[in-house]
Amino acid sequence: MTVSSKHHVELPPDQQAIRDECSHPSGGFVEFTKEEVEQSIPQRFEKIVRRHPGRLAVKSAEHAVTYAELNAIANRIARAILSKSLAGAEPVGILLGKGIEQVATMIGVLKLGKFFVLLDPEFPQSRITSILEDSGTRLVISDDRHVAASNEAPNNDLQRIMFESIDDRDLADDLPMAMLPSASAYLVYTSGSTGQPKAVIQTHRNLLHRVMLHTRDIRANEQDRMALLPSGTSNAITHIFIALLTGATLCPFDVKKEGVRRLANWLMEEKISLCLISSNLFRSLCQSADDLWKFPDLRVLRLISESGYNTDVELFRKHFSSSCILIHGLSSSETGPLCTYFIRQNTETPGNELPVGYALEGKEIVLRDDEGRELGFNEIGEIVVRSRYLSPGYWRRPDLTEAKFKSDPHDSEKRLYYTRDLGLMLPDGCLIHKGRKDFRVKIRGYGVELGEVEKELQGHPGVSAVVVVARHNEPGEATLVAYCVRSIESSATVSELRRYLRDRLPDYMLPSWFVMLDSLPLTPGGKVDRRALPEPGNTRPELGTPYESPRTAAEAALAAIWAEVLGINPIGIQDNFFDLGGHSLAASRVIFRVIQTFRLELPIKALFDAPTVAEMAAIITQNQTKRAGDTELAQMLREVEAMTEEEAQKQLARESARASTEVRYE
Repeated sequence: MTVSSKHHVELPPDQQAIRDECSHPSGGFVEFTKEEVEQSIPQRFEKIVRRHPGRLAVKSAEHAVTYAELNAIANRIARAILSKSLAGAEPVGILLGKGIEQVATMIGVLKLGKFFVLLDPEFPQSRITSILEDSGTRLVISDDRHVAASNEAPNNDLQRIMFESIDDRDLADDLPMAMLPSASAYLVYTSGSTGQPKAVIQTHRNLLHRVMLHTRDIRANEQDRMALLPSGTSNAITHIFIALLTGATLCPFDVKKEGVRRLANWLMEEKISLCLISSNLFRSLCQSADDLWKFPDLRVLRLISESGYNTDVELFRKHFSSSCILIHGLSSSETGPLCTYFIRQNTETPGNELPVGYALEGKEIVLRDDEGRELGFNEIGEIVVRSRYLSPGYWRRPDLTEAKFKSDPHDSEKRLYYTRDLGLMLPDGCLIHKGRKDFRVKIRGYGVELGEVEKELQGHPGVSAVVVVARHNEPGEATLVAYCVRSIESSATVSELRRYLRDRLPDYMLPSWFVMLDSLPLTPGGKVDRRALPEPGNTRPELGTPYESPRTAAEAALAAIWAEVLGINPIGIQDNFFDLGGHSLAASRVIFRVIQTFRLELPIKALFDAPTVAEMAAIITQNQTKRAGDTELAQMLREVEAMTEEEAQKQLARESARASTEVRYE
């Protein structure tokens, strides 16, 4: 192993040995060479199609297509786009659900030398409109289920191609298009510190380089089956092409729709061998899995999006087989993967922080202080990346590009990117992540600029001042807390503010807590003193409904479940779960507790349909009535109804201890 003064490292022998163990049982992996990065994505994809035309490319719950079939669909989409616009570089919006249609459309756009903009159908209308306006998109590809989300686009001349209208009898041959590796491939929108989402530009070369690095780490093989869990993010795009540019089978799964309990079964049913998963979702998966499950086919599990902890390694040891390798690392939309750290079952991980590991090929990491001086080992500083494979910058934001990206005075082909992340470099070149330097945080796998949430809240007429901060709960996960000062004569409630934000921001950007203050604490210099902001506490927030105590044992048990999951007490039976700070991850935890307590199988959707304790208790009663013929169940239900509130609380405690898990999903 070698370490230079600029922290460019080679993997130490023990890490190299673990990486080698990632290999598929059949031996070998599909390796990219540096030369193969210098091409376009369609060139690489069409090479895989010629090599494996009959191999399964994408398998969703409804459909499956081979590489030849996927290529044919992509070619037809490309010709449909060409019929609407001239060939050449321009953004094309994709407003489709996660699956074969979305994947084929991404490839079809790239085949024309254009670049795509992913529009998540679950985003609020205002955010979709903002992205369409900012990107200058003139053409959107959608389908009957999602097209309505683009109806309020600011561009009256916006053209649409309906996926259902593309005729499978149209010409499906490859198009004779050529493009440079430096051509733009896609825009991915992330939260912006100015209150507006910003778009990161990526090129064909950079995406191929990302695939090359991931392929080497996870040893991707044509026989692999790779899970696709995220949607609409830079990670989702990278994961799609890791599979499709190596000949593996891509298997999309909608965690938000299906839930974590179903994900655990699905991983085994589909014999998934490669899974890149957010740290939060990984914990939820482990907490929902049976103690005996070991996911025998899964050989590589990579944590993404948030920092991992030693407790995650303990979960890995408990639920995964001895042949599975856990990978931790650091990456960003602007840089791609930066470093990796390999963990087997017997790897020692002292302390609670997991190292993010050693710099990858083509990525050089430097730590600098606030004055720009390069730091040595065991000193905390800002992580600065030197590489040829950085994003060209931000779409239509030369000011932000200039602030974050700098030219390298020593190499004209490389640039420097200032991440605003803090790190500490060990003497052997291993990097420890030490959090964010600014106010950008990761919430359930998504990067969130606190300024964007603040700006939206500031737009409410009942709010005169607001500060949004990130607080960490007991497992170390970040949650958002909004501190608001009401306008004069305003009586805005938490429920009202949450509904206001829900129409403007994705659910992961909604604060879990709203704290109403008479004024914001200030420093002597007149700035908001964030350190002086009070902890949100665990008392019931100011909702638009009065508190009503539980009336039955079932309502008392449900209220106790909510209080445990949300960390709020007391819970009224008419309180809306989402007004209390509940989100999709917490909803899954509640449903899991309900299933454990009442022995009833309920979908996660039940909580969205019945978001109060009273409504959920009614659903449980309906299920009890339907299954009243079951003698054993009927007896159990009679026992539950006969419980006092205190006995119900004790029963919940017993069930929680037996399950010893908490289920979340995203």
